[in-house]
Amino acid sequence: MRRLLLLAVAIALAGCMEVEQANSGRQSGQTVKRDVPAWNNEPLANGPQWVKGDRASWEGQIKKRQLAQNESRRISE
Repeated sequence: MRRLLLLAVAIALAGCMEVEQANSGRQSGQTVKRDVPAWNNEPLANGPQWVKGDRASWEGQIKKRQLAQNESRRISE
């Protein structure tokens, strides 16, 4: 019984230890790459098409896709 109690205490204390985390050579604040706006990306070859760099063209394509996903609009046509 005493061995079981000592084992339980040892396991409980082991779970409370803080393991030191190794820094993989990166410094704080230098790991994030900034995203570019979605309309500055090339459209997929067989996906929705828009003009690269044209926000209005990209927004028009998104609106078209959104309308195609609206069930009540699709049923009424």
